[in-house]
Amino acid sequence: MALMTGEQYIESIKKMSMQIYMFGEKIESAVDNPILRPSLNSVKATYDLAQMPEYEDLMTATSSLTGEKINRFTHLHQSSEDLIKKVKMQRLLGQKTASCFQRCVGMDAFNAVYSTTYETDKKFGTKYFENFVKYMKYVQQSDLTVDGAMTDPKGDRSLSPSKQSDPDMYLRVVERREDGVVVRGAKAHQTGACNSHEVLVMPTIALGPDDKDYAISFSVPMDAEGIFMIIGRQSCDTRKLEGSNLDVGNCEYGGMESLLIFEDVFVPNDRLFLNGETEFAGMMVERFAGYHRQSYGGCKVGVGDVLIGAAALIADYNGAQKASHVKDKLIEMTHLNETLYSCGIACSAEGNKTESGNYIIDLLLANVCKQNITRFPYEIARLAEDIAGGLMVTAPSEKDLRDPKLGPYIEKYLKGVEGVSVEDRLKILRLIENITLGTAAVGYRTESMHGAGSPQAQRIMISRQGNINGKKELAKKIAKIED
Repeated sequence: MALMTGEQYIESIKKMSMQIYMFGEKIESAVDNPILRPSLNSVKATYDLAQMPEYEDLMTATSSLTGEKINRFTHLHQSSEDLIKKVKMQRLLGQKTASCFQRCVGMDAFNAVYSTTYETDKKFGTKYFENFVKYMKYVQQSDLTVDGAMTDPKGDRSLSPSKQSDPDMYLRVVERREDGVVVRGAKAHQTGACNSHEVLVMPTIALGPDDKDYAISFSVPMDAEGIFMIIGRQSCDTRKLEGSNLDVGNCEYGGMESLLIFEDVFVPNDRLFLNGETEFAGMMVERFAGYHRQSYGGCKVGVGDVLIGAAALIADYNGAQKASHVKDKLIEMTHLNETLYSCGIACSAEGNKTESGNYIIDLLLANVCKQNITRFPYEIARLAEDIAGGLMVTAPSEKDLRDPKLGPYIEKYLKGVEGVSVEDRLKILRLIENITLGTAAVGYRTESMHGAGSPQAQRIMISRQGNINGKKELAKKIAKIED
């Protein structure tokens, strides 16, 4: 099949028997749930756009494994151009959905696991690369959405996995059999889990010799026996139950996160991509983190485009568009947003080939990209709130607007410039609220801080890769200093 349509994707998720819990109850169908459906729509957009000729170059690629046309979200990057197109694709989808579209983690995991398994096999004579190539062919030909699962609960972070009082604080192997392994544990913050066909698990930190049972990477279907998920709360999430499109801010698209539990899940041998080789856990983590830090230079920028547009619109609707301070704030928002994009493009353009043949970004520049992401979206959001004004968070509900008695007062006192309806003014205010404080703020704000590693993780990598000693030598040469 190679390319699914959006509707085919929806039907494929309907057929799965995932174990999903939310608000203390089991969800029979995530597809029909009003809180979860917008997140499914965001993933559906990655399939819909791949069917459109005008987006074909960004949304699709030619598989290096099969020669078939595939969705770029299942692609193994073959050049710096591929890495650049990835970032451009992510910006496009951010612009189209103003939310998290959830397939990036799986795509980044594919590329990290691919090169890591190759190098693991080279040293140990294992068959993980063969397993993974076979798996990737299946993913590409079926056009699957795969949830990349890295983050463990971690428990006491001063202790290694094997020293935890509860050994399940990091996902681990609890039984090794001739035909595979049995794993137990959990993965936290799992974006898009209920909208994914499969889950691809990786270790979450570099591991020592005592942590062999935690050096595990594998993939299983999301409805495999022993897997269930607990949906996380989002700010303003129950507004989606109220039947008001206006109050939600973005009624069509959204994201979701969950705590994904693995309760003695069996993994067959041909789905194992790492199994005890502790020295390669750190490589897999570092490469995945690099790819995912690159991703944020695309997706967050696309959402930023929408937020800047909304801020400019509300300035128009308020009659403040000519004020010099408003113009300057919009310039600053644009400057910050394009700086983030520049970082995403730069680390892609400076990418290089791994031993396995796929391309990896420049890790230093990818970490610089993500370090900026931990700061700039917050400032863009602050400026958007500044331009929007207090009505963004004090406006009455849609029910009040529609009420025969209250509606006329709202129409009278919340009017802005002539020619713009109060309803349109409120719609833009709610969109800004959604991105900066509501459900979309999960992806635009807090995920910008902690996703793909919190700020200190990037600073450690920048320190490691910044080549300070090399820079010292440059200075010595110019200053004519000899050792």
